[in-house]
Amino acid sequence: MTSETTGTPPTKPTPPPQGMPETNIVTVDDITASLKAGFSDFLARPVMSGFFGLFYAVFGILFVWCLVSLGNIWMIIPAIVGFPLVAPFAAAGLYEMSRRLQTGESFGWSEILSVMGQQRKREMGWMAFTTLFIFWVWVYQVRLWLAIILQDASFSDFDGFMHTVFFTQEGWIFLIVGTCAGAFLSAVLFSVTVVAMPMLLERDVDFVTAMLTSIRVVRDNPVVMLTWAAIISATILLSLVPAFLGLIFTLPILGHTTWHLYQRAVQPMEDESASSSG
Repeated sequence: MTSETTGTPPTKPTPPPQGMPETNIVTVDDITASLKAGFSDFLARPVMSGFFGLFYAVFGILFVWCLVSLGNIWMIIPAIVGFPLVAPFAAAGLYEMSRRLQTGESFGWSEILSVMGQQRKREMGWMAFTTLFIFWVWVYQVRLWLAIILQDASFSDFDGFMHTVFFTQEGWIFLIVGTCAGAFLSAVLFSVTVVAMPMLLERDVDFVTAMLTSIRVVRDNPVVMLTWAAIISATILLSLVPAFLGLIFTLPILGHTTWHLYQRAVQPMEDESASSSG
């Protein structure tokens, strides 16, 4: 079963600087069509797709368990809320699956895992560093606001922490400030990665070019891309409720969908070559 991106390419925005990939104007219909294609990819290879979701879910469970074991109760909420920040990097294997399904290439576990392994020698490693750095900044700023706002609070377990955060005035201030700071960091990371990750997997470009292209897509399509960001965040956060297990299904579908949305947001390489030669 193969998937394909259908529909007429949307109107192109202002031409990019020379050497930069060309981008398109996308609509909500493109999100809908990409979601359908992403779900089709998931159904084409449910076990392999689900494996990446399961890996992400197990990682989340172990991460929270380690925080509890080490007594870092305060880190549980920022870790869970910041979890969607690293989702694009976790979906690299899903992008490759969608690419092969779209082109009709056969593949198995070895092909997908080997492609993922090769990314460490390419620009994807720098994108991983960028993602993890912003996640680290997110956790650090939560600790900073915790020390400033909740310095007089006392909690020794998770229940005590939750009561302090949700049922005290200081806790509400902490939530508001932390949410605003987190929203800013999330917007930055989403802008630089939303199409950069799949682009680096498909094209031989440097990570700076990929990030700038991603930023241009968000800049030219602010409402549509904000809608997509909201869908990703809400879906992943809801998937965390049943002990992270919802990610087994939702992460693969979102990953496959991101590939198809990237295909709609950035001009295909052959189209760029044709326009430059013309």
